[in-house]
Amino acid sequence: MTAGLEDLARAYGVAVDYWDQAGVLRRSTDDAIEGVFRALGADPSDDATIAASLEERELRDWRRTLPPVVVAVGGRYAHIWVHVPHGSPVRVWIELEDGGVVEPAQSDRWVDPRLVDDRLIGEATFVVPSDIPLGWHVIKAQGDDGLSESTLVVTPERLYPPPLASGDRLWGLMAQIYSVRSRRSWGVGDLTDLADLAAWSGHELGADFVLVNPLHSAAPLVPMTPSPYLPATRRFPNPLYLRIEEIPEYAYLDGSDRKAVRRLGKPLRKLSADLIDRDAIWTSKAAALEIVRRVPLTPGRQSRYDAYVEGEGIGLIDFATWCALAEELGTEWRDWPEELRHPASPEIVAWRAAHADRIERHLWMQWLLDEQMEQTQEAAVEVGMRAGVIHDLAVGVAGEGADAWALQDVLAAGVTVGCPPDMYNQLGQDWAQPPWRPDALADAAYVPYRDMLRTLLRHSGGIRVDHILGLFRQWWIPEGSPASEGAYVAFDHEALVGILALEAHRAGALVIGEDLGTVEPRVEQFLYERGILGTSILWFERGPGGVLKEPEHWRGDALASVTVHDLPPTAGYLAGEHVRIRAELGLLSRPVDEERAADDAATREWLDLAVDRGWLDDAEADTDARVIALHRIVAASPARLVGISLPDLVGDVRAQNQPGTDQEYPNWRVPLADGSGAAVALEDLPDAPLLDDLIATVRPGQPTQRRR
Repeated sequence: MTAGLEDLARAYGVAVDYWDQAGVLRRSTDDAIEGVFRALGADPSDDATIAASLEERELRDWRRTLPPVVVAVGGRYAHIWVHVPHGSPVRVWIELEDGGVVEPAQSDRWVDPRLVDDRLIGEATFVVPSDIPLGWHVIKAQGDDGLSESTLVVTPERLYPPPLASGDRLWGLMAQIYSVRSRRSWGVGDLTDLADLAAWSGHELGADFVLVNPLHSAAPLVPMTPSPYLPATRRFPNPLYLRIEEIPEYAYLDGSDRKAVRRLGKPLRKLSADLIDRDAIWTSKAAALEIVRRVPLTPGRQSRYDAYVEGEGIGLIDFATWCALAEELGTEWRDWPEELRHPASPEIVAWRAAHADRIERHLWMQWLLDEQMEQTQEAAVEVGMRAGVIHDLAVGVAGEGADAWALQDVLAAGVTVGCPPDMYNQLGQDWAQPPWRPDALADAAYVPYRDMLRTLLRHSGGIRVDHILGLFRQWWIPEGSPASEGAYVAFDHEALVGILALEAHRAGALVIGEDLGTVEPRVEQFLYERGILGTSILWFERGPGGVLKEPEHWRGDALASVTVHDLPPTAGYLAGEHVRIRAELGLLSRPVDEERAADDAATREWLDLAVDRGWLDDAEADTDARVIALHRIVAASPARLVGISLPDLVGDVRAQNQPGTDQEYPNWRVPLADGSGAAVALEDLPDAPLLDDLIATVRPGQPTQRRR
């Protein structure tokens, strides 16, 4: 690279090389680096454009009176720079959330003035006191050019979530809730099923949490995207998860309307092991919701609805508007009439007025979801769960979805997020999601990120952040390039992790970071220092050179489990299901026999460890005995949280997801089933064959007290 390109890479936070999971230093391709630069607004075409891009980057802040946002850590001093005409006076003060006012002292730090757009601009520095309370505050500066405002965010030095206050280990079930169906749900696990699962496992088994898949909304129309990790929005949940009969207005339907709703639901209650048909389910639920919506809200219910809509603000309005537009014009908003492609256009205001009832329908459904999610968390806490429901936050959103339309000003165009080749997919992964643009998100004072976290955390005891490395850096893939040809772009991780910790602190929730794959030790250390738990999966717990880690040497501040949703259940993993799937789909980078032999050898190491510890009689024991023994290894770790995958209780072998695939494998459509492939209902779980033995691994000496 030329010196100019190296300077440009540093200025824009673009890494031109990276270490892969095998510890090999790789260089990103020239085409990938150029595509990433362009997505960040830089032009790397020649020396002149590089120089112009560098100058624009350097002058960006000098053209501002205040930084768009200052993210500080509570208990530490922070600094605010202020740019004014050289020699001009300026007054700076901070308006606190609680109404108080603080005037920071000016530092004697000297910065040489700079000529900016034919004006000599000076820089003053003010010191934020270390005792500013946690929260979102306003910085104001009054100078010759007028009044300027900015945002000060004070984040906790370390997160101390109430669920972990006792110091005891927490354990719970991990479930893809859409797959956990009761005989009363409409063919897909819903929020009432989640409440039942939480209440039953919390009271009867002593569980402390239920960790679920992202409940983010897909486009609420057919065909409905099955992946919870490729949603239309990360802020609002999917109305597919509503339990129709639990809506208060359902009780006031007249006889004919109630019969009509029952007719819609009846065919869907026939439990089978067939793939989940979201399209048929949503078609019936949408029709039922239209019937229930005919019942007027009481004055009190109307007031609660109005308060909810007001509280969620423009973010909710934009989401509901996109849903209504998508129903009429399709989900690809870039193909809509030009005047409707941006939420702030005057034509959108007019469109909202002309389609108010259709938009209101989506607002109403989100309110119902908010009520049922609140009831779900209450059910968990009431039976004694220390955390309750732990929700999952996906990495990003679909490029044609609601967030991509509503938040387009803070998302990067022309690139998608993914990851280079790793243990999950040896060809790399393209998740087809537009990334936050770091500079634009900071310019927005991280408010879109904050609002998303607040909505997700409001009715939860915790949050799992998928691929938390994305808060530090993201693998950007220029459109048209394979997943292996990308480059890493750096993010202000101190700001993103700090805001995450602040919003979790305010919600009283714990945070788990999925930090698997190629994650540097500095990332793990930083998350630990901020009170963010990590993730330990038995199959991947190895040290340098691939040496197996004894369970006592695993991390303590982590959620540990045998498997995870991107792998088959433990019985399926032992049978080599993950190798079979990848071989059939052409996702291996070496011959299948070689891959299978390596996998068998790695699995055998863990089984031999279990034998050595007396947790397994023989490495060739039956599958059930091996599944139990592997869970005993996890339980022997110092992990603060231990999770048991719900499919392991019933002997399921089918994978929920094969990373790096879309239609090649039935991702996110597999219902809960036993080892023979027969469907398992939520009501059947108390009789699950491995229930007592697996629960005993995390509750030694405490027999499960449950009703048959």
